[in-house]
Amino acid sequence: MRTSAILIPAMLAALVARPLTAGELKVPSTADQPPRKVIVGTAMQAFWGEYPGLEKRLEQLAAMVDQMAEESRKKYGRGLDLAVLPEMAVTGELSGDVVGHSVPFAGAVREMFARKSREHHCYIIVPTILLEDGGKSCSNAALLVGRNGELVGIYRKLHLAVHTGSDSLEDGTTPGKEVPVFACDFGRLGIQICFDIEYDYGWRELARHGAELVAWPTQSPQTTHPAARAIAHRYYIVSSTWRDNASFFEPTGKLTAQIREPARILVQQLDLSYAILPWSPGLHNGDALKEKYGEKAGFRYYRDEDRGIFWSNDPQVSIGQMIRSLGLSEAHEELRRIRKLYDKAGVPE
Repeated sequence: MRTSAILIPAMLAALVARPLTAGELKVPSTADQPPRKVIVGTAMQAFWGEYPGLEKRLEQLAAMVDQMAEESRKKYGRGLDLAVLPEMAVTGELSGDVVGHSVPFAGAVREMFARKSREHHCYIIVPTILLEDGGKSCSNAALLVGRNGELVGIYRKLHLAVHTGSDSLEDGTTPGKEVPVFACDFGRLGIQICFDIEYDYGWRELARHGAELVAWPTQSPQTTHPAARAIAHRYYIVSSTWRDNASFFEPTGKLTAQIREPARILVQQLDLSYAILPWSPGLHNGDALKEKYGEKAGFRYYRDEDRGIFWSNDPQVSIGQMIRSLGLSEAHEELRRIRKLYDKAGVPE
């Protein structure tokens, strides 16, 4: 399938955090789509210390992708759809002359990841300090390489880190100005990088333009922030980190898969066609679907949250059809119905 990107202008002067208004917020539902199983691999690996040179670093990263692909075959019986590497994986953290030590995509970086993407027939997110503008500038970037080795597109980090007492944006790195959403063959993919987690803008724009899965290459191993982003914008988030943990967050806000040190590789299957259901007497904490559909329906129900996420394992019957057959409604449908009652009663938004 042809892959494209929607580029969303974002002038840095307009980066003011604010919530979506009721008119802007569009809660997506994929419940009536056939199952879309997506296998995603991520990693936890620190890149501090002496740099081994570009060739050895690329070999190290290629081995990580190989390990993800092998784990995918063992765990799910097929290969990866997407591999996500940690922030600045190619170059490591740079300081001082960042432009002088950054690397272009053309050449060794392109050749290695084009080969690996074709070998495993998967997308790969390659984070690096990227040399650009004829060697005059650099950006903290994540490059998306397609299944056939093509460069699908680039996300350049908007919110660059600033050290305490400093006025320098990552030692002179140039901030990005766009938040692309990439139309991959498995669904709509967004990317944010590390310090972007502290600002609403990019996450909100990804939701506004239909992202279903967001990759977050990062040095910071936060879990509370990405969980809040996942539930607020109703998409999956996967972190790829330097330390402590690498994690998957589902649109309920729940952390559903995680590794901690000394583990290094995590592979998880997601279904981008799903429904979020609130508690109701007819749901029986999910048992109602299990009783009627057995293994054709999958779910994780959280009694402590009074809701769960549900998906179909039957290509012929969507999860939307399954829940309607039981007289059930998705969470956002219930909220919209109740909101109408509130409006009549004069309850403010």
